[in-house]
Amino acid sequence: MRIAAPVFGPLALIALRVGLAACALLPLMAWRGQLAVWRAHWPDIALTGIFLTAFPFCLIAWAQLSLPAGMASVLNATTPLMTALWAWPLAGEKLTPPRLAGLALGLAGVLVLLRGRGAGFDAAGPWPVLAMLGATASYGWAGQMVRRRLPGLPPLATAGGGLASGALLMLPLAAWAWPAGPIPARAWLALLALAWLCTALAYLIFYRLIARLGATRASGVTYLVPVFGVLWGVLFLGEALSPAMLLAAALILGGVLLLGRR
Repeated sequence: MRIAAPVFGPLALIALRVGLAACALLPLMAWRGQLAVWRAHWPDIALTGIFLTAFPFCLIAWAQLSLPAGMASVLNATTPLMTALWAWPLAGEKLTPPRLAGLALGLAGVLVLLRGRGAGFDAAGPWPVLAMLGATASYGWAGQMVRRRLPGLPPLATAGGGLASGALLMLPLAAWAWPAGPIPARAWLALLALAWLCTALAYLIFYRLIARLGATRASGVTYLVPVFGVLWGVLFLGEALSPAMLLAAALILGGVLLLGRR
């Protein structure tokens, strides 16, 4: 996303991302006879799909016009914190003292990034960071709604239907915001990887995890995102690894571990 967003622009990039991912999954849905499942539950699948794909993806793509990939991946690790926060009103899970301590640690990690400007990003104000937090809040809400409104549905139907719904929403915006200049091959390759590996395949796995483990535990997959996000940023994009990023990652992941304790 860090490679492709400045070239395509956030709206066009995300329209193509969810559209290509949906094109990869819809034939599988037809082959498995799951288009009828999508039709039967399309309002809930569309609602959760949009807030688990198109909306947060747009916020992240916009944020990554200025945030380094590593810093964005650290902020993405707040997803389990947001999921646990939504579990209070939506799933009736109590905010116990360890959970409150976990949320406080996660907030401290975000404040470290805001105060120290993480890896030295040159954004005007805190808006890209707030956009990332808006995206993780959207992930958390949608994850809880999948568990609540779509229990027992096949992951292929929920993932493919959700992506198709997001693509239909995004197409007019993509046509309006299409970039005027030529698009290099590197950006197209980044887009294809983003659509087919990081979206179509990843969301099949993620919906299956929600069905098997629940939304809060499934969101724990983001424990690994900062590790790999920072690693790929350093290796392939020449990004700096700052003490503020390491401290923020430690605080956020410490908060996530507190939330996950039983």
